[in-house]
Amino acid sequence: MRRALLVCLVGAVVVLAGCSGQGQTAGPTTVAPGSAATGAAPTAGAGPTTPEAAPGDIPDTTVFVPYQPGSGLYAVKVPQGWARTSSGATTTFTENLNSVALDSHPAPAAPTVASARATEVPMLASAVPGFSLLDVTTVTRTADAVVEIHYQTDSAANSVTGKTTRDDVARYEFFHNGTEAIVTVAGPVGADNVDAWRTITDSLRWLR
Repeated sequence: MRRALLVCLVGAVVVLAGCSGQGQTAGPTTVAPGSAATGAAPTAGAGPTTPEAAPGDIPDTTVFVPYQPGSGLYAVKVPQGWARTSSGATTTFTENLNSVALDSHPAPAAPTVASARATEVPMLASAVPGFSLLDVTTVTRTADAVVEIHYQTDSAANSVTGKTTRDDVARYEFFHNGTEAIVTVAGPVGADNVDAWRTITDSLRWLR
């Protein structure tokens, strides 16, 4: 059981670290329009310009489409048009510095804050570069109450500059009929993606 969990953890870490790569897209490649492009400089007397979105901000106009993993155990909505990659049991969707990773494995019981701190947190700390735990809590989602592990990590190095940035990561652990489904969302620290992450995690529904 511990080995299976470790494989899922490592798989998620590998694909999250490579989220700048190319992959298949989720559903149709047409994406709803994002925020408007920067226009010409305002004329004298005009009001203040709209602040630029922080790197990694997901546009409010993003469309979310249903996705069902090969296991057929559950379905969840993901942003339309994001690149899709797979590594072992983990499927990851990426776009503009953000990622959504999905995986699942058999589990004898529902996760708790205590079990997450005792098992998952140490595994993440050993596998994730620059791991810094922020909190482990229970949150309510449409499917049920779920465990959330909130932490920060170093991003993959930029292929041009070699520099890394800090990513904000939330790992949500769902449980149903002996299966634990894990949804991990990640984006740059400071990006305002609370609504998008809530839409994704609220959309998970068990199919059997």
